[in-house]
Amino acid sequence: MWPQTYQPLGGLASSALLAAVPVAVMLYLLGVARKPAWISGLAGCGAAFLVAVAGYHMPLGLAVNAGLYGAAYGLLPIGWIVFTALLLYRLAVETGQFEIIKDSIGHLTSEKYLQALVIAFAFGAFIEGASGFGTPVAVASAMLVGLGFAPFEAAAICLLANTAPVAFGAIGTPIVGLQSVTGLPMGDLSADVGRLCAPLAVLVPPYVIGVMWGKKGLKQAGGAALICGVVFAVVQFLVASYVGPYLTAILSSIAAMGAMVVVCVMRRKSGEHGESGETHKRHSVGAMLLAWSPYIFLVIFVMLLNGDQIVLPKPFDVLWPTATLKALKAFLNHATWVFGWPGLHNLVLKMAPVVKAPAPYAASYTFNPLTTSGTAALYATLASAILLRVSPSKLARVTWLTMKQLALPTLTIASVLALAYLMNYSGATATLGLTFSASGRLFPFFSTLLGWIGVFLTGSDTSANALFGNLQAVTANALGFNPTLMASANSAGGVMGKMISVQSIAVAGAATELSRKEEGELMRFTVKHSIFLASLTGVVALIYAYVVPHWVR
Repeated sequence: MWPQTYQPLGGLASSALLAAVPVAVMLYLLGVARKPAWISGLAGCGAAFLVAVAGYHMPLGLAVNAGLYGAAYGLLPIGWIVFTALLLYRLAVETGQFEIIKDSIGHLTSEKYLQALVIAFAFGAFIEGASGFGTPVAVASAMLVGLGFAPFEAAAICLLANTAPVAFGAIGTPIVGLQSVTGLPMGDLSADVGRLCAPLAVLVPPYVIGVMWGKKGLKQAGGAALICGVVFAVVQFLVASYVGPYLTAILSSIAAMGAMVVVCVMRRKSGEHGESGETHKRHSVGAMLLAWSPYIFLVIFVMLLNGDQIVLPKPFDVLWPTATLKALKAFLNHATWVFGWPGLHNLVLKMAPVVKAPAPYAASYTFNPLTTSGTAALYATLASAILLRVSPSKLARVTWLTMKQLALPTLTIASVLALAYLMNYSGATATLGLTFSASGRLFPFFSTLLGWIGVFLTGSDTSANALFGNLQAVTANALGFNPTLMASANSAGGVMGKMISVQSIAVAGAATELSRKEEGELMRFTVKHSIFLASLTGVVALIYAYVVPHWVR
């Protein structure tokens, strides 16, 4: 068993510089040298391997297996989810149903500001809550392009908007993961993450409008954006505090979509900004339901596969068929295979101060082809193909085109996850974490940035929570801070790193068919906003820690 070391160069500062080399290499190639994302990801992965073996003295076999473990996670579930989500979208396009979806949105409003709020923020948040893992960016950005947005514009809008619901994505999975590594009460974590994210949720919609369209956009749609953000934030706060993490993103996004429908109808009736919507072709209710059926199927199958995790408060629990959904999940899980990754599982020893006592670092991989969220999207695709009478040959052609489109982005995703896991198991990420924990009284601020780094590296708030959640709690206890608040700050700060993770850039680029040069430009565009919003989250954490500590659990 190989014990990790977190100061391989003898000092924390110098070791942190060493640990940051893979990240620096990837960022330089992507943002400065303007290399394609897949080249940047592979180069960063190679740098992580060299740092692990030569810098941290990680045994060669462990390093190889850590990289393979990360790449496998990048392929399933993340790559699989992206593929099936885009396959579903292409099916809607090829059958002509997406044109009807466009018309239904256009009939609601022809104003691009409101279309961005409805699709990128509200509808994207709903998909994030139902499935997560890159699906909302892929679906929403593709929808915006279909409505006439420029590809770069659509990708940027969706990356900026996909922040508020991330901490509660995929039926609350990030919070579940945070609870599993910290042992802190689930309800308290949910409530504190909600309290940290709600103020930012109010800001995000008007922020997106202001960034993309300036004063003109804020003048015309600032009020609507504020309504969208406030409704989302209020419901997010209430559900996270009093129901739990599972339904938070779903219910808050439904409330936001409802609010935007009301806003759009009122603006259309008043004729404000010339929003009549009459230039768009009208369709019957049946035709619109048929057009939206791929996404309706997506929601249904995601809920069937994940609804067993939802626990409603009494007496409302009788309204949800939890037992039936658990039985269905158990039946499908007969095809699930959970195993320790060969040559890595429990062969790395985590050391203090990352853990209180030396502990084996597990590397358990779950192969669940029938129950992952990506397969839910596949079920939706097959059901849609049957309903829309798509021939097998046409479905095969659409599948092949989707595979070609995602070949390089999938390579990018796999290489970056390999980089992240190499840094995790070598101890490099812990070195960076210890560097931030040395910030003392400013730790509440930097704890959010630690989560931000974790999501940037892994592309997943769940992974960042698993990586840094317990370190946050241990450090908080040592420094005299509320461990629940600091662990929650990891998740809240992490959501702002989602927009600059290379996986998200690759997903957005693939969904909107950006050129390789534009991928680098997209990263340079989003990084300044990501840093600003993460810092703002840090300020909110400081306020809770020092000014109103009684407002959190």
